[in-house]
Amino acid sequence: MKSLKYFFISMLAIVFATSCNEGIDPITPIAPGTDASAPALTIKYPLEGTLIRVKEDVTPINFQLEAEDDIEIKSISLKLDGTEITSFNDFKDYRRAIKEYLYNNLTNGSHTLAITVTDLSGKSTTKSVNFEKIAPYKAKYANETFYMPFDGDYMELLSITNATKVGNPGFSEGKVGKAYAGATDAYLTFPTAGLQSPEFSAVFWMKVNAVPDRAGILVMGPVDPAAPNAMNNRKNGFRFFREGSATKQTFKLNVGNGTTDAWFDGGTAASIDPAAGQWVHMAFTISKSKSECVVYFNGQVVKQGSYTEINWAGCDILSIMSGAPRFSGWNHKSDNSLMDELRLFNKALTPAEIQTIMNAEK
Repeated sequence: MKSLKYFFISMLAIVFATSCNEGIDPITPIAPGTDASAPALTIKYPLEGTLIRVKEDVTPINFQLEAEDDIEIKSISLKLDGTEITSFNDFKDYRRAIKEYLYNNLTNGSHTLAITVTDLSGKSTTKSVNFEKIAPYKAKYANETFYMPFDGDYMELLSITNATKVGNPGFSEGKVGKAYAGATDAYLTFPTAGLQSPEFSAVFWMKVNAVPDRAGILVMGPVDPAAPNAMNNRKNGFRFFREGSATKQTFKLNVGNGTTDAWFDGGTAASIDPAAGQWVHMAFTISKSKSECVVYFNGQVVKQGSYTEINWAGCDILSIMSGAPRFSGWNHKSDNSLMDELRLFNKALTPAEIQTIMNAEK
């Protein structure tokens, strides 16, 4: 019986071994082949020409890359401005590597990131990108609360905050660098927190386009429950806008004190011929202490009038280059003109201060 028992055990072992090989390919080593190509490399961030804007003088940056090789990656080296900052030598997937490296000490100025990938046979690929960390903007003028230069983006530089873009505005050659280029149904909005006070000023450059024949320029106004699709509540905040013809565009300021609104219309003195194609420096001031509003063209007063005090209730957004959404009831919507170097202040600028700003940007 014992012999028969061992016989059955032996037969089961043979059957088991045979069944394990049926229908299953055995593992067979495959030669890696010839290493014919150098590694491929993609630098995912930063890209060529990336501009980094933050409030701090020193900031972290997360470098990102992807590398591939036909046989096996041996190493990856990252150099910043010629100095190696890290390297990788261990890869879960030896033919493809997706890597990130958080560098914590990026300083202001221009930088070059160079990455080298080397494979087992010694072949290597190096790529580099140039990028820049922009020095944080410091208020250039006393009481400056807002500065938007429109140099290729819609960022407000004191808060390092992007405006909300509506539609498809663009950029064009500006008075200083690039400028905002208006388009139909396009404009920007920005939250007004920190921008409102009893004393207020706005300064900017414009190159006026006659199309459309009327448009909003800068608006801080409240909602209009009575006309939600064509708002025109002028009891609070301000509206700076233009209207006229192909040869004469007149700029006007409207300000609300909480009960009613007041008009500051300079007529011919505050008019521009769009066909001239010239940049015009514009400014307006609202002053409780002086009880007045003043509008300036190229540093000269084009309208001045008495006023008590602006009421900011409900004025939670600033519209740039359109009356929409808070001042569209009279069709003062998007502006196809150019705007550059927009600055806001929590004081009423003097004529001398306006002249200083204008001269610095000529």
